[in-house]
Amino acid sequence: MKMKKLSTYLLFSLVLLAVASSQVRSLTLTPSLNDDVLGLIVFKADIQDPTQKLSSWNEDDDIPCNWNGVKCNPRLNRVTELNLDGFSLSGRIGRGLLQLKFLRKLSLAKNNLSGSISPNLVKLESLRIIDLSENSLSGFIPDGFFEQCGYLKSVSLANNMFSGKIPGSLGSCATLAAIDLSQNQFSGSLPLGIWGLSGLSSLDLSGNMLEGEIPKGVQALNNLRSINLSKNKFSGQVPDEIGSCLLLRSIDFSWNWFSGSVPQTMQKLSLCSYLNLSMNSFSGEVPEWFGEMESLETLDLSVNNFSGQVPDSIGKLKSLKVLNFSANGFNGSLPASMENNVNLLALEFSQNLMTGELPRWIFNSQNKVGANVDIASSTSLGTSLQRIQVLDLSRNLFSGGLSFETGALSGLKLLNLSSNSLVGPIPGTIGELTALDVLDLSLNQLNGSIPTEIGGAYSLKDLRLNANILIGKIPTSIENCTLLRTLIISHNKLSGPIPAEIGKLSNLENVDLSFNSLMGTLPKQLANLPRLLSFNISHNNLQGELPAGIFFNTISPTAVTGNPLLCGSAVNKSCPAVLPKPIVLNPNTTADSISGELPPNVGHKRIVLSISSLIAIGAAAFIVVGVIAITVLNLRVKSSTSRSAEPLTFSAGEEFSQSPTTDANSGKLVMFSGEPDFSTGAHALLNKDCELGHGGFGAVYRTVLQDGRSVAIKKLTVSSLVKSQEEFEREVKKLGKISHPNLVALEGYYWTPSLQLLISEFVPGGSLHKHLHEGPGGNHLSWHDRFRIILGTAKSLAHLHRSNIIHYNIKSSNVLIDGSGEPKLGDFGLARLLPMLDLYVLSSKIQSALGYMAPEFACRTVKINEKCDVYGFGVLVMEVVTGKRPVEYMEDDVVVLCEMVREALEEGRVEECVDGRLQGKFPVEEAIPVMKLGLICTSQVPSNRPDMEEVIKILELTRCPSEGQEDSG
Repeated sequence: MKMKKLSTYLLFSLVLLAVASSQVRSLTLTPSLNDDVLGLIVFKADIQDPTQKLSSWNEDDDIPCNWNGVKCNPRLNRVTELNLDGFSLSGRIGRGLLQLKFLRKLSLAKNNLSGSISPNLVKLESLRIIDLSENSLSGFIPDGFFEQCGYLKSVSLANNMFSGKIPGSLGSCATLAAIDLSQNQFSGSLPLGIWGLSGLSSLDLSGNMLEGEIPKGVQALNNLRSINLSKNKFSGQVPDEIGSCLLLRSIDFSWNWFSGSVPQTMQKLSLCSYLNLSMNSFSGEVPEWFGEMESLETLDLSVNNFSGQVPDSIGKLKSLKVLNFSANGFNGSLPASMENNVNLLALEFSQNLMTGELPRWIFNSQNKVGANVDIASSTSLGTSLQRIQVLDLSRNLFSGGLSFETGALSGLKLLNLSSNSLVGPIPGTIGELTALDVLDLSLNQLNGSIPTEIGGAYSLKDLRLNANILIGKIPTSIENCTLLRTLIISHNKLSGPIPAEIGKLSNLENVDLSFNSLMGTLPKQLANLPRLLSFNISHNNLQGELPAGIFFNTISPTAVTGNPLLCGSAVNKSCPAVLPKPIVLNPNTTADSISGELPPNVGHKRIVLSISSLIAIGAAAFIVVGVIAITVLNLRVKSSTSRSAEPLTFSAGEEFSQSPTTDANSGKLVMFSGEPDFSTGAHALLNKDCELGHGGFGAVYRTVLQDGRSVAIKKLTVSSLVKSQEEFEREVKKLGKISHPNLVALEGYYWTPSLQLLISEFVPGGSLHKHLHEGPGGNHLSWHDRFRIILGTAKSLAHLHRSNIIHYNIKSSNVLIDGSGEPKLGDFGLARLLPMLDLYVLSSKIQSALGYMAPEFACRTVKINEKCDVYGFGVLVMEVVTGKRPVEYMEDDVVVLCEMVREALEEGRVEECVDGRLQGKFPVEEAIPVMKLGLICTSQVPSNRPDMEEVIKILELTRCPSEGQEDSG
């Protein structure tokens, strides 16, 4: 009986315990779950979701675990992962995420989020992974940001706009295994605390502005697998301790200022498969011990100061796929041991001092390079599969003939042997390279004809055979190369007509057939080339009329000069009229008898009208109408101009206010710093007497603030194209945040529906155009001044491009010189204010000199990007070095600066192009490479132009040591 009572009691107790437990769970889990919902809804409220990816996020839903991008712990029903990669979100990262106490992974990559990040974000105790890469986040990261990072294992802030120093507290995250802060604007030195993260396996700080030497202590990173410090400003020697990180697989120290020799301790890195030391100032000979790094797949030592011969030990690297020793001082020949590099895909040795004949083991069908052959199981190496894809031996001193054996290099995609001393014919076996994209044999002494077999290389996109001694006709088999974009065979002795088959190459963009002996008329099929950007047939014996079409109607005169028998508007020579037989009408003849023979004794007066007469009458009528229309427009413009020329003054409380207003008669004045205290009285804001100049976007005036400081005010004259006030203000405020020593600072703006003003700093030294071309100013620009202007302008453009801003209007009148001789680039970003940019940039207003305009502006099928600025910069470089305008109009000719310099370079007289006002007082070893850089920047193909970061690096490497070092921005 007692046992029964006891059992009943125990059962009752268990039931009570179960009920209590369920009540406790209901009290604890539900509020916590609501915390997650609340946090996510608050987070959503701070962002814009244009693609409705977060439409499933509903505040009435108590369970967010099925929401898009959300994952929960199935046992606790708590949010543990938030993965919104590529959701096209914008806005700011609000405080709502701080409610997600169980969050382990936060990934918001590949969106357009902006603003700063909360200093408490990494304090979420459960957080292990944070990925905010590829957004538009900005601002400084507080030094204590990582002090309470808990168990954080991976942090990625890559591809944003963060600035300032890397927080020293990063070294306190003892559990970190991966750090990626690449492609930002971090500056200062490398935090020493990073070397204390013993569990770190991946470190990427590339693409910032970090500087100084690498501190000692890297040997403590025993687990380090990958380190990337490229594209910074690190200097000094690479520490020997790097060789103690024995697990390293990937090292990228490229695009810095490292010097000295490569640390010998690196030979111990037997697991390293990727080593990139390019674009530095390493010197000395390449040591033999490189052959001990047996796992190497990529070895890039390009653009340094290495010298001597290539070591035989390179042949030991059986895993090597990419070898780049370009732009150094290597001499001698390539070692025969390299035929053992059987996995080689890319071999690049351009811009060295290599001599002798081309290595036969490369072009022999029985070579092992790129063959990946099991020799033991193969009876013939000649049947091996060829794998090498890139071969660049250009700009060396190689001599001898060129021969390809059948079956050799069958997988080759790029072959560049330009700028050597090769002789003999082009072998017909070149047509067997069916995978070849780029063939460049220019600037050699090759002779004979272009082989008809060239049509077999049907994958060709870029063919350059210029500056040789080639003869004969252009082969019609070229029509098989349907992918061809660039065809340059100028400066040869080619003859015969231009084949009509070229008109079938619909992908052609750039054609140069100049300086040959071509004859005959131009095929009308050339008018069918839709992507054409340039077509140079100058200095031949061509005749007749240019093909019809928009491109040839507007072709540059320099592209057709030197053909005396050509006619058309481009050569300013009318074509002979072919007069048709007159139509004779008898007014007394019936319609039925018109077609018959007229009576011989007709006594009435005949009416004789030719077709050309009818056209002339119609044209005259059209001209009369046009003159009337233009006259009316001019009267309106003059009326508008006379009104706008009246001085404009602002009086406090009348013409402007500092707050938005809906009154159309009042305006809004905003100064980004300071008070809008303009000095009125003698100097009205837009007084004609204070006008500094007039550019594509409007006139610029100088006015004085009450504190005595001068500012420049630009009155926009394209108000009909300007965006709405909201868009205008948003864009201008973005521009106002951009700061760089070589950029003209935007200080404020003024808005009314009918008038827009931009207020910027006043630069007293005048424009570069004035110094170069107006009066004796050019005499005062020394070579040192010119180099500083070129380098400073390059830095300003690089800074704009890092901020995703394209200038669109590079020219010497937009480069201002301050009191200390430093350049300041103005008018940047103004094109962002226009909603119809693609139409507007083609007008003469934005490009006052067509010489600066990149050729892709004339082709609507080509996407305009920052490379158009690189083109304009290249023209500017040549303008500064030569002192000549981009386009100069002579009495009977037009001289385009780019073409003049290019011809001088090909003829070996480029030094003659340097501004004579320098009187020979310039370092040739600087001036010539700078001018060549300008030519490279003006490549007709945008993808062939360097980016501005590369330009800065090249300029820094070009500068003579006596010039000293300057900070690059």
